[in-house]
Amino acid sequence: MTMAIVTHASCRLHDMGDDHPEQPARLGAIQDALLASGLDFTVRHVDAPAVTREQLLRVHDPEYLDLIAAVSPTTGLAPLDDDTLMNPHSLEAARHAAGAVIKAVDLVMNDDIDTVFCNVRPPGHHAERHHAGGFCIYNNVAAGAAYALDAYGLERIAIIDFDVHHGNGTQDIFEGDPRVLFCSSFQHPYYPFSGDEATADNVINIPLPAGTGGEDFRRAVEERWLGPLDAFRPQLVMLSAGFDGHAADPMAQFRLREPDFAWITDQARELALRHADGRVISVLEGGYDLPALGRSVAAHLDSLLGFK
Repeated sequence: MTMAIVTHASCRLHDMGDDHPEQPARLGAIQDALLASGLDFTVRHVDAPAVTREQLLRVHDPEYLDLIAAVSPTTGLAPLDDDTLMNPHSLEAARHAAGAVIKAVDLVMNDDIDTVFCNVRPPGHHAERHHAGGFCIYNNVAAGAAYALDAYGLERIAIIDFDVHHGNGTQDIFEGDPRVLFCSSFQHPYYPFSGDEATADNVINIPLPAGTGGEDFRRAVEERWLGPLDAFRPQLVMLSAGFDGHAADPMAQFRLREPDFAWITDQARELALRHADGRVISVLEGGYDLPALGRSVAAHLDSLLGFK
């Protein structure tokens, strides 16, 4: 398997304050872990372009895009909601975070690369078609999926979201679209307090209680996701890769460990090998305990590469 890591320097300049958990140091923790593991030397490094307005309009309303541009400050911090703030670099960072996933689609669809990890922030899966939220400005994974559907004519994309929070934004954008099978596992009840009710046929949510550990998480995935994902036969597998379900993470109360993230990654990689010529795009979402985040991403990429 060949892998690229796509990122951009601006993603480290988006800063919502010293006390905010979604901090620039997250990307540094991941980079340090990849250097320590040797993974950094086995992958191709790619600079993320900025997403275009046309590409964002596939998943966000024009009024929302205009609002983000208008709110973007020249100094200080400007709020989009109580948890999502913009500093003078945030707009550029958000554009490159979404642009990274567009670039990842080009890489895997042109047979240059098998798998891509988008090491970007701000995250994206809580951004709805016309609302920011949960630290997210643009919905990065949704922008990439919509681009793949439009630019490459794909008919079936699976988005697997294993962040500890429900991917409400991605569901909002693709709910009812039979070309996308959206699977989200998350702690419930917990932010954003959604996803527990049955919706469209193309959405498979797994709400799990606080305290869920690896054994229960794996059992739920096996029972609820693996059969429908295989039957769907995705031509591209995309991951909203959140590592805030780790037992050490302060943002929730799951009890997952690095082997659990490796296991769910194995399931996604094997699905892609069966149906999508091995094409997997992983996009960073949550993960706020820095040492646990670094270790978890290293385990995730080991599995994407097929290392054991």
